Amino acid sequence: MTRKRPTNIKLVKVRRPGDAGKFGVAAGSLEELVEKACRLLKSPQPGSHVCLYEDGTELTEDYFQSLADNTELVLLAKGESWTGFFSDIKHILFLDKYDELLIQAAKDLLSDEHSQKRRRILGDLLFNLKDKSETEKREDDEGWFEGVDARFKTKSAYMKYNCESRIRGYLKEVDAYAQTIHSAKAQAEYKKVATSMTMHLKSAKYNGCYFDRTEEEARRVCTKEGWFSCQGAFDEDKCRSLHSINPYGNRESRILFSTWNLDHRIEKKRTILPALTEALDTRLSSAINIEYFYKLLFTTENLKLVHIVCHKKGSHSLTCDKKKIYKRMKRVQK
Repeated sequence: MTRKRPTNIKLVKVRRPGDAGKFGVAAGSLEELVEKACRLLKSPQPGSHVCLYEDGTELTEDYFQSLADNTELVLLAKGESWTGFFSDIKHILFLDKYDELLIQAAKDLLSDEHSQKRRRILGDLLFNLKDKSETEKREDDEGWFEGVDARFKTKSAYMKYNCESRIRGYLKEVDAYAQTIHSAKAQAEYKKVATSMTMHLKSAKYNGCYFDRTEEEARRVCTKEGWFSCQGAFDEDKCRSLHSINPYGNRESRILFSTWNLDHRIEKKRTILPALTEALDTRLSSAINIEYFYKLLFTTENLKLVHIVCHKKGSHSLTCDKKKIYKRMKRVQK
């Protein structure tokens, strides 16, 4: 014959803050619950209290009596607080290293999950947990280098090359623009400017330092750990969505980073190159402030790193500074 449980006995699940393990406790009153929970979880009883795991609401005797079976609770020692399951999220976010148990737990949840939305969230979580950003050499993270030419032995070397390739691409566009100039004189002067910029870029190693986390802070656009933050659209001071990525962390992030853009605030083909060509219609290349155009085309004075979502492809409607197009004439003292 099955024995009926007294109607005043509540069956609940209790845990300590930050602990994944839950323990079932049967109690007829809040006082009994605290006493049993402290003994079970080896926590000092004086000053201890219990709250809901979900939102941190502290239990009173009346509230305890209204609980449904298997309600999840948190046992707090004197001076401790709990703000709900968001506290667990905060705990995870501030971990320096992610335990394999956490990764396995996410995988287990994903395998049993049927909701497309929750599968997406769990998939993104796993994607970000697989982080080996602390490694640098090929032999320490072979997966990261899958598809990367064997000549690259470190992540920083490849990321530097990645940036150099983007800048070289801009240089090719600058060189090709010469073919659109109809005046032979202006075209010849334009090529002189382009040659000067090429020499400058070569000496600067095509500004590959921007993506190299081993460079000095002032020369790179990432943290020393390899994190890049979206700088927002050309007409905004910062990214509204707070996009960030660490392509040093895993292969997926490295590939995804290729969709981020080094966007010209003042546009290259719509504005900068036409302004340079117009200036050369009436002046020689020796009169042009080549350094100004170089900075607009190839440096972070005019380039912003932006997530693809923040990359506005319409006209930027920004113009070159007419006061900086030509070199300043030196006054001759009488």
